[in-house]
Amino acid sequence: MRTFWVWFRILGGFAILGGLAWRLGTGAFLEGLRVIGPWPLLAALVLGLLTTVASAWRWRLVASRLGLRLPLRDAVGDYYRAQFLNGVLPAGVLGDVHRAVQHGRKSGDVGRGVRAVVLERTAGQVAVVLAGVAVLVLRPAVVPPVAHDVLVVSGAAVLTIAVVVLAVAFASGPRWLESPSRWRRAFAVSMADVRAGLLGLGAWPRVTALSLLALAGHLTLFVVAARAAGVTASLTTVLPLLVLALLAMGLPVNVGGFGPREGVAALAFAAAGLGAQLGLTVAVVYGVLGLVSSLPGGVLLLGHWLGSLRRTSVQAVRQVTARECLCRF
Repeated sequence: MRTFWVWFRILGGFAILGGLAWRLGTGAFLEGLRVIGPWPLLAALVLGLLTTVASAWRWRLVASRLGLRLPLRDAVGDYYRAQFLNGVLPAGVLGDVHRAVQHGRKSGDVGRGVRAVVLERTAGQVAVVLAGVAVLVLRPAVVPPVAHDVLVVSGAAVLTIAVVVLAVAFASGPRWLESPSRWRRAFAVSMADVRAGLLGLGAWPRVTALSLLALAGHLTLFVVAARAAGVTASLTTVLPLLVLALLAMGLPVNVGGFGPREGVAALAFAAAGLGAQLGLTVAVVYGVLGLVSSLPGGVLLLGHWLGSLRRTSVQAVRQVTARECLCRF
């Protein structure tokens, strides 16, 4: 079943991209590569640093609330590496899985390390979802009526489920910690981490502020991508469209982040009268700039690999030298 979902997410992303290429042509994709100049690339690196530090700080805060030690310097480096892996590997989440497991092993509690990453990512997605809901309520014309109704109903359903789960957690969670049922105990432990990591008075204001800062960084990079692609419309017109495209990135059907973002951007730009092809080009430019912003993570991975190779070589030389010395005697 796990293999099925992995392939479903990857093939679903390819299907979306293939459908866009069939309907809009490949010109919009190629244009997204052609329009990128040195200034957007520099802006991507600067904004990438801002959003990475904010996100890593949020992760450090959540982890510390769960009793896990995570220095900010290590958090920034691990977050950079995770973003790079998310961008170059299928499914778009393998980097987060890697940093979650690695930090859990270093801390001696893999389960809690994984939950810290899940909660940190959830906090970021909640900020994007709330921004998307605000766009749908205040600017319903940015999407076709049918899509608007589907999104509103889906959002209401998700919100209702979240409220019910939290209500059950606060009412029954403490009692279920001693339950003979393994599932109830696991649920109670997870909800206790939610309360400590996200909902505590010492957590949610700072987590919210850092999430909004990271969201502002992502949206600013999207604006840079839009201007590079030739969008001249005002920010009040463009920002709601970019929020929806950013919201689509949270869907677990993509190829290195590409897929739903491009589809929603094309749909939203067409609904706003700016043209579906332009929306697709903007999304492609953002995807490339997002990958550029994560390149420091690639450099860190390369440095780690070279360091491991050097240590392995030194150990091999020492072993050979030791054997030669023994043979002489």
